[in-house]
Amino acid sequence: MSPHPAPTAPRPPLRVALAGIGVVGGGVVRLLEANRDLIARRAGRAIEIVALSARDRHKDRGIDLSAYRWEDDMAALVAADDVDVVVEMIGGADGPALTLARQTLGAGKALVTANKAMIAHHGLDLARLAESTDTPLKYEAAVAGGIPVIKAIREGASANEIARVYGILNGTCNYILTLMEREGAGFAEALAAAQAEGYAEADPTFDVDGIDAAHKLSILASLCFGTKLDIGAVTANGIRNIIAADIREAEALGHRVRLIGMAERDEAGLSQHVQPCLVPADHPLAYVPGALNAVVAEGNFVGRLFFEGAGAGAGPTASAIVADIIDIARDEYGPAFAMPVDALDQAPVADAGARVGKHYVRLIVEDRIGVLAEIATAMRDADVSIESFIQRGNGTEGGVVIALVTHEGPARAIHAALAILAASDHVIGTPMHMPILAL
Repeated sequence: MSPHPAPTAPRPPLRVALAGIGVVGGGVVRLLEANRDLIARRAGRAIEIVALSARDRHKDRGIDLSAYRWEDDMAALVAADDVDVVVEMIGGADGPALTLARQTLGAGKALVTANKAMIAHHGLDLARLAESTDTPLKYEAAVAGGIPVIKAIREGASANEIARVYGILNGTCNYILTLMEREGAGFAEALAAAQAEGYAEADPTFDVDGIDAAHKLSILASLCFGTKLDIGAVTANGIRNIIAADIREAEALGHRVRLIGMAERDEAGLSQHVQPCLVPADHPLAYVPGALNAVVAEGNFVGRLFFEGAGAGAGPTASAIVADIIDIARDEYGPAFAMPVDALDQAPVADAGARVGKHYVRLIVEDRIGVLAEIATAMRDADVSIESFIQRGNGTEGGVVIALVTHEGPARAIHAALAILAASDHVIGTPMHMPILAL
């Protein structure tokens, strides 16, 4: 017997088609071209782009695409005999992206996507379709951009029972809050700066109202807890109503304001919330600046895992997409949500009002006699106990800023008190409240 095994024939290239050639699509092309040899060595075979498709083939994308076949009809990518993997970068929960995804998996071709909205809303159906054709469905880039958190939870921490997963899941909001924190800017000013820098869209609704983070949280929750995706069970509150005074008061309390997505599962069920929170200043999340993302997962044997990095952008997102393609080239894939769809359970939705903790509450009120008594009465009637009470003399929106911290109590009591105060003729604008996290 020969002491040296016979050399094996080289594997044929993995042939890839890209649908949607925007910022991220251009990043994928650049990455595959720049690191071609390194990627081939790591994948065990060459990875080649064979076809592209987008709405406008004549758009200047700042990159030469003439070497690749162009298909005006995305369905042609699925039908082509020389395509093994389709990369969907179109966006949107439904429409052409979902149609392409279904066609790709139905044809037994691998699908890689960065589309968190589509996965959050239709991930179970797509995963079931992928299982029926024994086809890879990969979506690392859908959550936290270039941070390999999906792979880490799905594979690296797969032996652990996860107690909770939480983090900063939207870079736009984190950039805005960081600017408010460092420069004393108001929300509108910080949002305008984020738009000028390209972090926020002209219509920032998905970001600043917490919808984008909710999509990502629902995906993480399914992976961590072995539950069916349920985007409808995620409550989302954004950062529109945060003012500079909230940032200052949080700092005075030894905390920083962050938009946090958190999912926990216990005997009461699964809770999934996206909301601005006060994070202790000594917690790692308090040190995550600008447009970065960070995810924390707490396992019963591995302990606390902390992931931080760029949550968006051409380079980081392309990195995650190509990492998925490399896995497919190596034939390394399994169930999309770490276990077969039929093994995922339907966790009951935990009662959000039963969540117990301290809260920060801020109101802007008219400067007149009796207002403080009215606030105290509303809190008493809702069975909310006040730990500390701060009144700032500086006028804001024509009123006075009142900030208070509650003792631990159920969230429903806070909501009841704020509903009473919101109806008051002496309260200006919308009352603001944020959980004070004990992390």
